[in-house]
Amino acid sequence: MAGRGLGLVVSFCVPIVLVRIFDQAEFGTYKQVFLIYGTLFGIAQLGMAESLYYFLPRNPREGGRYVLNSMVALTAAGAVCLVALATAGSPIAQWLGNSRLLPLLPFIGLYLLLMLASAGMEIAMISRGRCGWAAVSYACSDVLRVVLMMAPVLVRPDLTWLLLGVVSFALLRFCAALWYLRHEFDGDLATDAGLLKQQLAYAAPFQLYVLAHIAQETLPQFAVSYYFDAATFAIYAVGCLPIPLVDLVATSMGSVMMVRMGEEIREGHRNAVVSMWYDTTRKLALIFFPLVGMLLVTAHELITLLFTEAYLDSVPIFMIWSCVFLFAVIPMDGLLRVYAQNRFLLMLNLIRVLLIAVFIHWFLSDMKLIGAVLITVLATAVGKGLGLARMRGLWQVGLAKVLPWSTLGTIGTVATAAVLPALLVKWGLEVSTLPLLVATGLVYVASYLAMAFGFELVPRSERALLAGYLRRGSLGQSKAAREAQWKAVR
Repeated sequence: MAGRGLGLVVSFCVPIVLVRIFDQAEFGTYKQVFLIYGTLFGIAQLGMAESLYYFLPRNPREGGRYVLNSMVALTAAGAVCLVALATAGSPIAQWLGNSRLLPLLPFIGLYLLLMLASAGMEIAMISRGRCGWAAVSYACSDVLRVVLMMAPVLVRPDLTWLLLGVVSFALLRFCAALWYLRHEFDGDLATDAGLLKQQLAYAAPFQLYVLAHIAQETLPQFAVSYYFDAATFAIYAVGCLPIPLVDLVATSMGSVMMVRMGEEIREGHRNAVVSMWYDTTRKLALIFFPLVGMLLVTAHELITLLFTEAYLDSVPIFMIWSCVFLFAVIPMDGLLRVYAQNRFLLMLNLIRVLLIAVFIHWFLSDMKLIGAVLITVLATAVGKGLGLARMRGLWQVGLAKVLPWSTLGTIGTVATAAVLPALLVKWGLEVSTLPLLVATGLVYVASYLAMAFGFELVPRSERALLAGYLRRGSLGQSKAAREAQWKAVR
């Protein structure tokens, strides 16, 4: 988590720099290029990298064979993608309405090939109990990628040079993966057709779920690329700004919830599972409800500060997009996976894809870019609602008991009430963008925390735990300060 967190922070800075180097059309082309890359990277993995989480801990003696099987399959998939992008460049560029894509697609194909070939490296590390290595690898990979991506365009602002930088990074990463695998498995690397069949049989059902998930995430973006030019797509892409904190917190808490729920289910403690579900959603709401409130209040200042006034039209898109983060309070995928509802999860994603596919044209025609965001929010809400209905049936409870509605309502009310003092400060101050953003954000956070503790939304036990962490941090700093002073005296 620490390694990925550092990588997310570094990667978050890339578009903020690039909007100041490229014009809107060039920046939109950059976003389209990596939309193609991200989509194919998810599809072409075939579940082979993820399968290592299952097979390596269960059969460590055959670890080298599982890993090499995965690498060979992923390399083959990457080679297919490279050939497809190199030979079908014209139809792709024509479909997305951007001729600038044509000379760039072979570079993306080569980058994709190398990244797929090394996709299982950190998974192998984690599966072999080397989490520290995995953290360092994640962090170093993301930092090195950003450095090699940005350095060429700072000298020559051209997308081709940017892609040459990321290809160089991918080649270095591929060499590092080969070194690690030889070191980890002592050269005991070989392919095994029998084990490969096992891996494919395990990965295929999971990959269907991944395909549906990727389709419902990327379909609005490809639709915007199809109907609008690259500069307009840049406006949309900035409006759909990802907030790294959301994915990091939601994924981490969801993983912990799944493990603990699995233990309680094995023990037959159904009530404990429901209590754990209530507790997880409450904690996520305590984080995400005020996050959305603060993003809505500071949307104008945040977008214009990060991406300049040229992206002012992205502000209303970003405000609607921020509402998607409210649904992260309900970690429905994790809960359904605990109850082995994988087929239902696949059905949910297919329903969301169908909903977007049927209505995206009408939403875009009637509401332009905002329509693409609205259909995304609508599809997300439908998916969460159907998931809650499924859990209502599994738990045999009424709709009123599938979520802690009263608690969530109180947190939402407090997060909404904190908007008022923040708006008063925002409207009353006449300062530049950065001080206004900081002042508004601080007032919102202070107002929310005061009301959250005042209404006892955070239980006493959690307050005591938080106070303990703070005291230990303070004592550690005091000790360090005392040691520094003692060294100075000596």
